Amino acid sequence: DQIDEIKKRISYTTSLPEAVKDADIVIEAVVEQLDIKREVFRELDKLCKPDVIICSNSSSIKISHIEDATKHPERVLNMHFYGYPWRRSVLELMKGSYTTDEAIEKARAYSHSIDVYPLMVLKESTGFIFNRVWRAIKKECLTVADTGVADFMDVDRAWMSLYKTDIGPFGMMDRVGLDVVRDIEMVYYRESGEKRDKPPKILLDKIKQGDLGVKTGKGFYKYPDPEYSKPEWLHGK
Repeated sequence: DQIDEIKKRISYTTSLPEAVKDADIVIEAVVEQLDIKREVFRELDKLCKPDVIICSNSSSIKISHIEDATKHPERVLNMHFYGYPWRRSVLELMKGSYTTDEAIEKARAYSHSIDVYPLMVLKESTGFIFNRVWRAIKKECLTVADTGVADFMDVDRAWMSLYKTDIGPFGMMDRVGLDVVRDIEMVYYRESGEKRDKPPKILLDKIKQGDLGVKTGKGFYKYPDPEYSKPEWLHGK
């Protein structure tokens, strides 16, 4: 059937040279830590053919913070897919300091080929477009819960009720992974140096306990059947 046919078109390997040897475009999606991303780009730059464009799927780190790890910064750029990409109709593209128009056009063409519309970030921005907006929401939600203004569940109830969504900000953070949320927040903190941008205690305590979200079975909620998935939960039942 269709699923089996799709699976046949997907190959995987633990060998980086094997993975990129015939690639036209390479997308890095390692953890949200700058030193690790720079090392991966350094290796990819050595392994990839000269006409291959190399993209980062980082959700917050500018490609200009990575590009000098390569000898060919003209072919590197940000290509950010949102979480659960098979459900999304858009992604984000952002140039670095040296990215050529040709590299961007290749990335745009690839995006259209998979029926995903490329949103262009017109100037470098930590967090790009959506995650910059989402970050403000996420930060305030964490602050409201961390300072005892409201229980995190009531924050989610308010969001889900008002915006008619099936998940709230804390549920979304669980999906992303609370360790990843922390790493993203640290990107903003290192950029600003302001104490108010440090990850709050409520988040760090969860991580310390090993509660990282969906991937560990517990974060702010318990999985695979989180409370917010039950219709009566919105009404406090």
